[in-house]
Amino acid sequence: MEIGGAERSLLTMLSELDYSKAEVDLFLLHRKGDLLKYIPKEVNVLEEKECYSQLAIPLIDVVKNKKYSIVYGRIKAKILAKIYDVFHRPKNESYVELEYSHKYTKKYMPQITDDKYDLIISYLTPHYFAVEKAYGRKKIAWIHTDYAYIDCDVNSEKRMWDQYDKIVAISVAVKESFLKKFPMLEDKIIMVENTVSRKFIERQANEIDVLNQLDQQSVRLLSIGRFCHPKNFDNIPEICSLLIKQGHNVKWYIIGFGEDENLIKSKIKEYGMEKSVIILGKKINPYPYIKACDIYVQPSRYEGKAITVLEAQALNKPVIITNYGTASSQLRDGSNGIIVSLDNQECAKEMGKVIDDMKLQKNLIENCKHMQFPNDFSILYDLCEDKI
Repeated sequence: MEIGGAERSLLTMLSELDYSKAEVDLFLLHRKGDLLKYIPKEVNVLEEKECYSQLAIPLIDVVKNKKYSIVYGRIKAKILAKIYDVFHRPKNESYVELEYSHKYTKKYMPQITDDKYDLIISYLTPHYFAVEKAYGRKKIAWIHTDYAYIDCDVNSEKRMWDQYDKIVAISVAVKESFLKKFPMLEDKIIMVENTVSRKFIERQANEIDVLNQLDQQSVRLLSIGRFCHPKNFDNIPEICSLLIKQGHNVKWYIIGFGEDENLIKSKIKEYGMEKSVIILGKKINPYPYIKACDIYVQPSRYEGKAITVLEAQALNKPVIITNYGTASSQLRDGSNGIIVSLDNQECAKEMGKVIDDMKLQKNLIENCKHMQFPNDFSILYDLCEDKI
């Protein structure tokens, strides 16, 4: 339960379930993270199992932990994924090694629990374990990724997806990109769009006042997310430098953490943006910062459906997003947000127009105030009752 959009989306779902109708167990590969404390008290968090905690950690740590069967499976996955990529020459980011690492370690994993469930939900990758290591009458898997921007071993993944009764897409664009890779799975796809709880967000946004931490003489831009390639934060320093060259007095704040932090810092130095692009780091509660900013910006290369954009809209902020593949399903351009080019030069020009246009910003704010964020998870009960 580290800080992330999918994790916050899970918390929204868990907070909206009717616990008079359902008993819920939650299994985490790693029973830790800053968001752990926000899991509703009605949810029974299962004990961590040591074998599962060896996934998504450095291989050297798995060796130190003497989990040699998992080391073997992960090394095998790494070798076979490299061979696959050599022959298939992926054009986008390859997810083959990630999938293989679960495929070739699953046989070394114990049963998650011996209990039998009406419905098992695999909410985040890896999806092999929920379907093969737990007993359930119905099994569904959530997809948060835009498959238009990744390459995978379709035949291998399909055998995994075939074992699920339904596959949940978080947006129309996510559904469409998934079906381009797996058209044969169309009958399995259902929609449960990413959503947020406005009351929960507003309550947390008012916990502390952070306005005095930010420059009140500048236009305050804010971006939140993991420091990784899809989020495109490494291009923020150049875009910010272009905005300043246009004559805009801006400060661009970034909340998050991740593997690209040094890259972002080097770009800040390269463009001389040490005083204009400020990394705030990890924030367990980012909502006071959203409340304090003037404009929320999501400059991603690709997204499924960015939960942070919905959170900013829930706090009635003008939102700017780049034209990533699912952008048009994220917001209504010109109504409750603005879509700008992914090209840095054009992005800066279009962002500058929004910064200058106070009437447009007020319209965006007013339209956000009237947005509805439906939290209807009745589809889960329908699955249990065989209505779907």
